[in-house]
Amino acid sequence: MHDIHVIGGGLAGSEAAWQLAEAGLRVRLSEMRGVEATPAHHGDQLAELVCSNSFRSGDAERNAVGLLHAEMRALGSLILAQADRHRVPAGSALAVDRDGFAEGVTAAIAAHPLIELVRERIDALPDGPAIVATGPLTASGLAGAIAAETGRDALAFFDAIAPIVHRDTIDMDVCWFQSRWNKGEGHDYINCPMDRDQYGAFVDALLAGDKTEFREWERDTPYFDGCMPIEVMAERGRETLRHGPMKPVGLDDPRTGRWPHAVVQLRQDNALGTLWNIVGFQTKLRHAEQVRIFRTIPGLEKAEFARLGGLHRNTFIRSPLLLDGELRLRSRPAIRFAGQITGCEGYVESAAIGLLAGRFAAAERHGRALAPPPAETALGALLGHITGGAQAEHYQPMNVNFGLFPPLDGRARKADRKTLMTARATQALAEWRAGAEAVPA
Repeated sequence: MHDIHVIGGGLAGSEAAWQLAEAGLRVRLSEMRGVEATPAHHGDQLAELVCSNSFRSGDAERNAVGLLHAEMRALGSLILAQADRHRVPAGSALAVDRDGFAEGVTAAIAAHPLIELVRERIDALPDGPAIVATGPLTASGLAGAIAAETGRDALAFFDAIAPIVHRDTIDMDVCWFQSRWNKGEGHDYINCPMDRDQYGAFVDALLAGDKTEFREWERDTPYFDGCMPIEVMAERGRETLRHGPMKPVGLDDPRTGRWPHAVVQLRQDNALGTLWNIVGFQTKLRHAEQVRIFRTIPGLEKAEFARLGGLHRNTFIRSPLLLDGELRLRSRPAIRFAGQITGCEGYVESAAIGLLAGRFAAAERHGRALAPPPAETALGALLGHITGGAQAEHYQPMNVNFGLFPPLDGRARKADRKTLMTARATQALAEWRAGAEAVPA
């Protein structure tokens, strides 16, 4: 017997289940993997990371996602606790050992006395209280049930996966360790330099490479810019990559003492440091083409790949039309949605919406109201965008950013705005928490 049903054991579903259980509610957490695989996942651990292993910037004073990290930690986030526990070097970013992280989340969920983890596929919306956090790879049966309930088509976009290289196959006589501008520890990335001719040949190879064919229903489906395949970026102009994932600024080649024409960076992917992912190299190139083309990168001529890149389809609902301010489906308020299926983008954002859905549902089950976090906070700004701040007609996945926050009162120097916004957010979250905790259960 359970108080609430959470469907989906990804980042959002795991976080929602944890928040509910920590509030004293019995949770049934249904996860399809273990019964049926998805096109993107490789195993059946909860909260498996399928793209990058980075939770992005950890700077809580000048970066919106870093601020979101801090707010989630303050609210007892399982996802941030496990990310901190399984952190690997990545400069100022919060990157994790992806296997250790997923194992940690799975173990914590399995050990909680109020959570029942069930490996099952759910094909219909539950009759009772539930949180749907099935993510961008929602199974067709449940996706059909959601479409039938909402009466509106889900939108779709593509998400591509970057390849991972075995560290001992990287030629360190060519490559070197350095973080851009020596941030963080200063040696958290492996850098592969390219001169002008090498870069030009690489762009040519990307443009000519054999790529995954689209099926009929996949055509004319947009990419999300934050996870755009590298060959699609190359199609936008020959210099695009030098101003994106291959920009050389702040990286001094020790052999020349100068910035190369372009740089390919790899970031540590596991705690042992044996696996490194190629930063920004999401791709829809066929596997054989990836091996051929990426081995033309200086230092990766003999690279062995632990995982090659891939492509999967993501779906999400028009949340501004369909959800209220507490993430409830307007047509069936017992059902909440959380995570990427709501149209937020990014690991941290997905978990954050799961955290809020869990807290809203817990308060409701306990018979009390929980006001949404203030719009001045990262949590509130993200929630506001999803549930009404965006135009539903043109709704697209969005990372948290300061553009979602209310403007500052009065004038402030541009250099001070982010710091002032984070200070305002910290105070607003503290006041919100004090008010929420003062309400009797």
